[in-house]
Amino acid sequence: MASLNVGNLGEYLREQRRTAQLSLRQLADAAGVSNPYLSQIERGLRKPSADILQQLAKALRISAETLYVQAGILDERDRDEVETRAVILADPSISERQKQVLLQIYESFRKENAAEAEADAGAEAAEKAGGSDADTTTHTN
Repeated sequence: MASLNVGNLGEYLREQRRTAQLSLRQLADAAGVSNPYLSQIERGLRKPSADILQQLAKALRISAETLYVQAGILDERDRDEVETRAVILADPSISERQKQVLLQIYESFRKENAAEAEADAGAEAAEKAGGSDADTTTHTN
């Protein structure tokens, strides 16, 4: 199954390289990897490390998180969180203190929503297991 992710990653990298109008050699040079190694990644024969993916992303001017998702290192939900944080941190119109406060608020909302989702899932599981206590007590005569 890992080779499937690597193959998808290779196809994706090749597509991004062609979109950027770079030869294999040009991308390899820009990313600081060997030409044969990059060729093996594109053909799905090698699984690059997160560091190599980051170098490739920088050379292609795309998000490293996108490559992490393609490689199966990061799932889609994690990528959304990482990208949101990156956008906040990159915003030049707000101060560093404002960025940190905004990140704290964002994280508190995420935790609150996760806790609510967990509670909802628990309540739903309890209902399926035998109904709620209110239903069983109202039917007594």
